[in-house]
Amino acid sequence: MGNMTTGNEIDNSGESDEERLSKSSRKREAASLQELGVKLSALPDQELKSLDLPDGLFTALRDLRRLPSHGAQVRQRQYIGKLMRNIDPEPVLAKLAERKQRHDLEIRHFQQIERWRDRLLSERAAAVEELLQEYPTAERATLLRLLDKAEKERLEQRSPVGARELFAFLRQLLG
Repeated sequence: MGNMTTGNEIDNSGESDEERLSKSSRKREAASLQELGVKLSALPDQELKSLDLPDGLFTALRDLRRLPSHGAQVRQRQYIGKLMRNIDPEPVLAKLAERKQRHDLEIRHFQQIERWRDRLLSERAAAVEELLQEYPTAERATLLRLLDKAEKERLEQRSPVGARELFAFLRQLLG
């Protein structure tokens, strides 16, 4: 009876944390790594190269894009998941988060330019003055010429070449 251990004693059997994980948690981790691999396969080759992935994983990710049948894609995803278990996912996740943040900033900037263009076309006088106050380097004559062209095209129901030129002007102005 003296050799029995109680439930409160620490297990000193030498098992590592990985060995103590339940089978379900290991499966969840493998599935998340596989999903990360699938997300990576959607990236352009240039961005994949910047992640410094092992050559075998890089090739497997590229191959996934060109496989035609569903069954082959499933097997390739599983293979990618297996290869992903051999790398540290944290730097990859950090670079993906940085990429998403950069993309979100670009979208917000694009939306800001669109808002200015729409305001200039709908509230011309007030918006022009506000834009010129906020961005004193803007060329008033060019801005007014582009607004006139866009308005004329809108009234004649032609393609919005002037509005696109106005957008390009604002994109350059807003940096």
